[in-house]
Amino acid sequence: MKKFFPPPKINHPVMPLVFLFFIMLLTTVQVSAASGQALVNQTLAVRDITGKVTDEKGEALPGVTVLVKGTTIGTATNAEGVYNISTPEGAQTLVFSFIGFITKEVSVGNATNLNVTLATDAKALEEVVVVGYGEVKKRDLTGSVVSVKGEEVTKVPVTTVTEALQGKVPGADITRSNGYAGAGPSIRIRGNRSIANPGSSNNPLYIVDGVQGVNPSVINPNDIESIEVLKDASSTAIYGSRGANGVIIITTKRGTSDKPRFSFNSYAGMSEVAGYGKYMTGPEYVAFRREAYRAAGNWSSPADDPKIFNAPLLEAIEKQQYVSWPELLINNGFQQDYQLGISGGSEKTKVYFSGNYFNEKGILKNDEFKRYTGRLNIDQTINKWLNVGMQTQVSYSDNDRRRDPFNVASKVAPLGSPYDAEGKLIFLPGFGSQVNPLADEQPGAWKENREIMTGTLATYLEIKPAKGLNIRTTFAATLTDTDQGHFNSKFTIDGKGATSRSEITNAKNKFISWENILTYNKEIKDHAFTLTGVTSYLSSVNFSDYSGGNNQLLESQYYYSLTGAAQNMYMGSAYSQSNLVSFTGRLNYSLKGKYLLTLTGRSDGSSKLGEGNKWAFFPSAALGWRIIDEDFMQGQQALSELKLRASYGISGNDVINPYVTQNSLSQIQFSYNDATPAIAYGLNPTIGNPNLDWETTATVDVGLDFGILKNRITGTLDYYDAYTRDLIFPLSLPLSTGVATVSRNIGKTRNRGVELGLTTNNITTPDFTWSTNYTFTKNKEEIVDLPNGNVIDNDYRRSLITGQPAQIYYDYKKLGIWQLNEEAEAKSFGAKPGEIKVADLSGPDGIPDGKITAADKTIIGTTVPKWTGGLNNNFRYKGFDLNVFLYARVGQWASSDYYGKYRRNGQDNNPRVDYWTPENPTNAFPGPHATDTYNYITTTTLYESSYMKLRNVTLGYTLPKAISNRFKVDNLRIYVSGKNLYAISDFKDFDPESEGITDQPLNRLYVGGINITF
Repeated sequence: MKKFFPPPKINHPVMPLVFLFFIMLLTTVQVSAASGQALVNQTLAVRDITGKVTDEKGEALPGVTVLVKGTTIGTATNAEGVYNISTPEGAQTLVFSFIGFITKEVSVGNATNLNVTLATDAKALEEVVVVGYGEVKKRDLTGSVVSVKGEEVTKVPVTTVTEALQGKVPGADITRSNGYAGAGPSIRIRGNRSIANPGSSNNPLYIVDGVQGVNPSVINPNDIESIEVLKDASSTAIYGSRGANGVIIITTKRGTSDKPRFSFNSYAGMSEVAGYGKYMTGPEYVAFRREAYRAAGNWSSPADDPKIFNAPLLEAIEKQQYVSWPELLINNGFQQDYQLGISGGSEKTKVYFSGNYFNEKGILKNDEFKRYTGRLNIDQTINKWLNVGMQTQVSYSDNDRRRDPFNVASKVAPLGSPYDAEGKLIFLPGFGSQVNPLADEQPGAWKENREIMTGTLATYLEIKPAKGLNIRTTFAATLTDTDQGHFNSKFTIDGKGATSRSEITNAKNKFISWENILTYNKEIKDHAFTLTGVTSYLSSVNFSDYSGGNNQLLESQYYYSLTGAAQNMYMGSAYSQSNLVSFTGRLNYSLKGKYLLTLTGRSDGSSKLGEGNKWAFFPSAALGWRIIDEDFMQGQQALSELKLRASYGISGNDVINPYVTQNSLSQIQFSYNDATPAIAYGLNPTIGNPNLDWETTATVDVGLDFGILKNRITGTLDYYDAYTRDLIFPLSLPLSTGVATVSRNIGKTRNRGVELGLTTNNITTPDFTWSTNYTFTKNKEEIVDLPNGNVIDNDYRRSLITGQPAQIYYDYKKLGIWQLNEEAEAKSFGAKPGEIKVADLSGPDGIPDGKITAADKTIIGTTVPKWTGGLNNNFRYKGFDLNVFLYARVGQWASSDYYGKYRRNGQDNNPRVDYWTPENPTNAFPGPHATDTYNYITTTTLYESSYMKLRNVTLGYTLPKAISNRFKVDNLRIYVSGKNLYAISDFKDFDPESEGITDQPLNRLYVGGINITF
């Protein structure tokens, strides 16, 4: 693969931030060095202390860090566990630390020889992992769950929480295809299961502090304590129909019983477009247009230019007035984030409060996103058996948006000037009907704004009436109010100089949940039981209305006074409601702490489905065997953790809108006397299906958790096989039926694959540490069965074929370009030299027939990658820390909008590609021709789009405690970070992650930030 992004230039506008950072850093280092020199001068007298460090079995521990408490003086034990350290006179305590063992502080006294025994740290095994409706010790976990701590989430400046998980969770495919301000990524956990509306029906379920219905995009990443990603049926089945596509549980920070603690986190920096394809320059466009008309026999020399260029274009060519329209649109963006958090409380009252402001200005003018969030978590202990609490999340976003100007900018001839001699914009710059791409940026021409106010209030009551028994009831309501307005004057890209348009849309969503959880824990000798019972009620109500019209009387009113819209007034409204009732039971059983069993059953009733099909039961079972705790594993030194897991379960999905099972009426125009229109009603083209049933997914998962060399290397390995049946799909009906589509349960899909997560502690010394996290996922996604055979669509992106993923490219296979010496053969296929040559693969009898027909289409590729992987390195040297994160996505194909902009006729501008001429017999793109049609255009857009990215580099420095404490600060860290810095890909014309989308180019971000705790 070829290198595709050049390294960042030194004269980048964000470089002053970098210089400021290092000036601060050098100042800090000088102060620290001065302080350190003073300390050395005062403590020239030293004492040598030696000794040996062993584990509880008496075996030597090499690589143990030994530090003089309160200083940076330290050493490490050798291969025999022996250490030797020179301590300042007056040193009182040595600190011994090693991965997998409890850190131990030992008083020095007058000793010169100190032998130390370290105890195994069971904390990692006793670590609690949040699962559905409860918590489980990590050692007792039987499902496939990945936990990401809050500090990992905030290492990279991100817009949304989901983006922070990229490359850190095996089995999660996370991509960004939209570079607009405030846009977040998409996520798929273990592939796509549903084929109806795959963009939304395969999304995971998000749970925030036990509450459903919270949009993760409104969560401030700095508020997060941990994120758990539940992947297998054993862990997701407890959510029944809500968990078929995986579950992401977000736990936010809570108050503490300590003194109040304040944290302030902020960053700011510049963004730039991360690769945007170049278009033809003025001279290149002139040459291309001449070639197009030469091929058509209408041009032979510059003397014929008046035949093919109008007067304004001829004048621009003569004056050499050239312009790159896309470059005029692209600017440097800006991103900033500020967060203040406060936690504290007493033994009985614990409070956490935070406020956040996030602002992003995109690379286009009038593209800006602002988000304000606030969170308040309160936990109150009434007495020994009663706790209450609440959590409140409030978010307000203000998003200025604009329509895509690049589609126009890529077409307009790169000749002339965007402005006249007086500096005023030329609306139609001499190119016929093509509007100036800068028109929407003019004052008062365009305004589109979307405001979203979201508030979540959740309250809980927790009762502990008896030992081991816990009853918790949680009521939550999430209210979302969306107001969106749009205005464009007639002098805009959409107005085309003819008419203005104003419209507003208001939408309200109310999501209510009430869940009751009963948990009972009991231990009887070697047996441990945890019983969980849940009742759940979820209700979602949506209401929206819209209105609009043309030719606003006063354009300065935008969309605020629609009564001034004089023409084509319209209005409408919509309402929907759905409810889900559930009953759940779960048993967690442990025998001797090493034989584990989890049984779960959930019954869901959905109002979306028809009578007789509303209820479904979703069971699961999982087994765990802690092999490391067996007697035959004692005495060996290689493995420090080994657990085998296996699970099977069924989950469901009701990926339909409310009322799809019912027939409805739609308004139609009717003329009862062939002259006077009247309102009438007819059957909606999408008819209801009362027999519609659940989609169900059965998943098998086998996993292995392991630790090597006293947990210096830890990891998980999983194999899964998920089989989905009764897919809900809108089936097209013959026109003779009088209707268009009906949703039916058809077909089956399958996802199976391997996941690996690995953490290695490569180097651990007093001054320097280096750890690495690896993730690897290989998933095979395929359609197993379609009841009526393959569904072949005229759109090359929408065919469904058994044995292939649901999202494939089914098209003709491009062989190249017909050459001059192939004229006779090209003619037999109805083509000429300079046109696209495609493969004759088949015919009516399944063999090539010398004709190019629909039978010659084949599977070119799929949007699903063969594998994805992440490599996250963390380095720390004294006060410095460095994070380097690489991410790879390999084997997927893309259909590039950029290459799809190529047009042969020479009227519009084109991407700068290698096109055919008699003098340049390339096989890349067909030759220009003013009158010939452009067949098989989509074949030039399809490319294998594997890439590897340098996703993030962050360099930070933490002030020494001796300095920060002088300012009453517990911790102060400053850092610089770069995101989306570099990529390696065969896609050299744009960021490969965006799949060649030209209207929403991705950006590259450089920021400087600060973290303070006091």
